[in-house]
Amino acid sequence: MDSAIWTEKYRPKDFSEIKGQKEIVKRIKAFVEQQNIPHLLFAGPAGVGKTTLALLIAKNLFGDSWHQNYMDLNASDERGIDVIRIKVKDFARTKAIGNVPYKIIFLDECDALTREAQQALRRTMENYTQNCRFILSANYSSKIIDPIQSRCAMFRFKPLDKKEIFAIIESIEKEEKIKINEKAKEALYIISEGDARRINNVLQSCAAISKDINEEIVYSMASVAKPKEIDEVLKLALQNKFIDARSKLMDVMLNYGLSGVDIIKQIQQEILNLGIDNEKKMLLMEKCGEIEFRLTEGSDEFIQLEALLSQFALYGSKK
Repeated sequence: MDSAIWTEKYRPKDFSEIKGQKEIVKRIKAFVEQQNIPHLLFAGPAGVGKTTLALLIAKNLFGDSWHQNYMDLNASDERGIDVIRIKVKDFARTKAIGNVPYKIIFLDECDALTREAQQALRRTMENYTQNCRFILSANYSSKIIDPIQSRCAMFRFKPLDKKEIFAIIESIEKEEKIKINEKAKEALYIISEGDARRINNVLQSCAAISKDINEEIVYSMASVAKPKEIDEVLKLALQNKFIDARSKLMDVMLNYGLSGVDIIKQIQQEILNLGIDNEKKMLLMEKCGEIEFRLTEGSDEFIQLEALLSQFALYGSKK
């Protein structure tokens, strides 16, 4: 099954099915029941229900005519001022079909809009409030200019917790008639980082390989190293076995096809589980931050990761 179709299949069909955002859903539902929606700004990480909630608002307000009254734009693809001046304005200036007196424009990833486009959007929101309501979705609300933030009711979404992730996994397991063992569920929770969309995508890939899903399949499909393997690398470095730690790290990166930034994130998570004192953990965290910055600036990833391992070896050799 195509990944978009799979994602759509498990998209919540009702407000009650949205996981982890109970207070937000309760307030939005009240707006919909009164047919009185302000401009909305949904802020939060990916895969936690922002787009789904916008769709449910449109479907509950407009019923069968929701397609004619709802416009969905991804601002990261079309982020220039012309999109706001032409596409958005043309849609906003026409009246809605049906009993609801306004249309809805959903702007996904609107923190990717240029500053000029955001200024144009601000004016459009002012001028067409009678005909149109805007729902803006952003990963980082701080990248949205203050005049837009002040015009919107802000809702901050949070990553899904373990219980909610497990509920999604068990629902897919039952529907697709696959078997997922407990270690695999734990692995899915770790790699998802509270992102339901990532769970869907990884499980679809796993189900294509086997109906009996275990930890090995999950980590290989997600292109994430097992925490145990990263832990071995760090322990070798702390024992001053620098060459062995380096070889093991290179094997892990090649086997899973990981980049330097990917591996740094996993190292940072595993530092917390090491049996060393808190001061050393803090110093090593600081080194991770420094190396990650160098990698994003374009430094050679292998040299930088070797430099990080050398720091682990030096701290491990200190009494």
